[in-house]
Amino acid sequence: MKPLFRSARCLALATLLAAPFARAEVNVVEKVATDVYFHEGDIGRHGHCNNGWIVFNDYVLVIDANFPSGAQVILPKIKALTDKPIKFAFDTHHHGDHAYGNQVMHEAGATIVGHAGVLAEMKKYETNLFGGGKPGRWEDAAKGRKDVAASKLRPPSLLFEQKMAFDDGTHRVELLHFGVAHTHGDGWAWLPKERIVFTGDACVNGPYNYTGDGNIHEWIKTLDKVIALKPLKVCPAHGPSGGPEVLVNQQLYFKSLIAEVRKLKDAGKTAAEVQAAAETIKATLRKDERIAIYIGQFIDMQLQSAWTEMGGERFPAKKQAQAEPVKLKASALLAGTGSQFTAPAAAK
Repeated sequence: MKPLFRSARCLALATLLAAPFARAEVNVVEKVATDVYFHEGDIGRHGHCNNGWIVFNDYVLVIDANFPSGAQVILPKIKALTDKPIKFAFDTHHHGDHAYGNQVMHEAGATIVGHAGVLAEMKKYETNLFGGGKPGRWEDAAKGRKDVAASKLRPPSLLFEQKMAFDDGTHRVELLHFGVAHTHGDGWAWLPKERIVFTGDACVNGPYNYTGDGNIHEWIKTLDKVIALKPLKVCPAHGPSGGPEVLVNQQLYFKSLIAEVRKLKDAGKTAAEVQAAAETIKATLRKDERIAIYIGQFIDMQLQSAWTEMGGERFPAKKQAQAEPVKLKASALLAGTGSQFTAPAAAK
C-alpha cells in the first residue's frame, strides 16, 4: 500500500468508525463485530434502507443493494475499509429501496444474490422488464427518482430456495428463508459465530412496516423462527440496530395489532367500522412503550391487511377530503412497492 493512500485510508477510517461498537447513526458506519459492519441509511431524506457488509478473506458480501443513490453512498465507505473486492450483494427482498441499486452493485463487481421469491416477485410486479406489456414498479419509481431513472433494473442471478452459505473458515454467513413475512421472498443473513442477524424489512425498528406484499399472520410465525436463533445483535432494514428485543418488539406489535382487530371481528363489526376505529386502536397500541415506535403512516394499511386476512372485506375508499397524504419526505419508501395507498401522517 502506498504511504499517501495509507494516510487517506486512516483518515477515512477515523471518520467512519469514530465510535466503534456504539449505536449506529444515520450514514455512519457501525462496526458490529470483527469484519462485520452496519450502516443506517437516510430514509428521511433519500428513502435509503440500511446496509451491512461482511469482509471475508478474499471478498466482501454486501447486505442489500439499496436504491442506486444508496448504493453509491456505501460503496466508497466499504472501499475505505478494505481492498477486498465486492463479489456479492444480497437482496433481502424485491422492493426498490433494497434491490434497485443492483445495477450499481453489479458495476462494482458484485453478483446479485437473492431468494427465488425475489425473482418471482419481480416477475409479478416489474411487468415492463418481464414482458407484461405495461410499466411496472420500476417505471413508477423512476418518475420521482432521478437515480432510478438513470440506472436499470437488474434481477438477482444467484438464487437459493431455503439456504445458501458463504464460509471461508473465518467467517460464515447463512442466507436463510423462513417463510412469508414482509414479502413472499424475504431472506435473512445469519452469522452463527457472532450471533448477528441482518433482517431486511421483515424486521424494522420504527414505523416502517409496509404490509401490502406480505401476510401479517405468517409474518408472526416467521419471526418465531428467527427469534429461535437467539441472536445477540439485530440489524434491521430501517431504524437503528439493537439486541434481540428488536425482533421481539416487532412481533409483539403485530400480535397486538391482530388482537385489536380480532376483537372487532368477533364483535361483528363491518369493514367501515374497523376502519373508523383506527384512532382508538392506535391509542391502545401506543400505551405499550415497547411497540409505540411502530405506529405511523402505514397503520391504516396494516389494519386493512389484518382485517382482510381474517376474511373481512377491504375498507371502503376514503373521500379525498378525508385522506391525509403520506408526509414522509422519502416518498420513495413506497417506490418499488407499487402502492396507491393513502395513509395518515406518522405518529408524533
